[in-house]
Amino acid sequence: MFLALRQRENIYNVARKFFTIVGVASLPGSFLVNAPFGRFAPQSNFLAVDGRLGWVLMELWSPLGFIYGILNSPLSEKSSESQLSMPQMILVGCYMVHYLNRGFISPARAPSRSRMHIFMPLTGLFLNTTNGGLLGSYISSPSAYQYLQPGNAFTSPHFYVGVFLWAIGFLGNFWADEILCDIRRKGILRGKEEKVSHGTEYYGIPNGFLYRWISFPNYLCEWVEMFGWALAASPAPRLTDLIWLLTPGGIYSMALTTPPSKFAPTLTPPWIFLLVEICLMIPRAYKGHQWYKKKFGKAFPKDRKAVIPYIF
Repeated sequence: MFLALRQRENIYNVARKFFTIVGVASLPGSFLVNAPFGRFAPQSNFLAVDGRLGWVLMELWSPLGFIYGILNSPLSEKSSESQLSMPQMILVGCYMVHYLNRGFISPARAPSRSRMHIFMPLTGLFLNTTNGGLLGSYISSPSAYQYLQPGNAFTSPHFYVGVFLWAIGFLGNFWADEILCDIRRKGILRGKEEKVSHGTEYYGIPNGFLYRWISFPNYLCEWVEMFGWALAASPAPRLTDLIWLLTPGGIYSMALTTPPSKFAPTLTPPWIFLLVEICLMIPRAYKGHQWYKKKFGKAFPKDRKAVIPYIF
């Protein structure tokens, strides 16, 4: 028996609130605990999986959840029967291209990837499916259909600027990753095969492109990419739906006392994804930057920042 529309809306609102609160709450904890992959991969092989396989299994669930959300949106009785507008289709294509690169092309291009703890793909199964489902449910919803009618979207600077920023961020992300891949390819050619064969990546100091100023331009470019996607897909949230993020008391109130149906109503899934992504990546960029400085010492550019040029 299919759930009633109201029941499915409740599930959507619970998932929207849960994903937001978990993402925001992870920010302080991620400064204390390293996610066990990449340069922070576990030393032991116990419960460790191949880096490429683990990455694919971690990222696969977001596009699958996205497709499922589009076909079975809890926000409309007839969402699976309605036709998406051209602007909606463009944004669906942008999202799928992003995850095609992130989940499949990126690990295939990398000559080596460190093993990761099985915790990462299991976490991806849970969180990425939720995120993808929320985004798919939103992009195929009646409100998105109205907002993204060709007569609205194709006459709005927000849509064109958003798609442009998505494209710039995507290309920048690809370029930044290619520089890292090239370092590992050269490492293999210089006789570093032993490290690679034992499931660890070869690291060097990246240079060129935005690496002149920051250690993680791939993170910054992904933020630009998903900011553009959110800008094109949805109205920006009201300030009153963001102000609670600034105080522990506000987060506590939203997490424990605000019903899901009343949780930040203008904070739509595209903006939630951007918010959560930044919360997850800022600590990893900071700790990765410190790791670079410790590993390479005086050889590492002293004026380089972690993820925002000249600032952070």
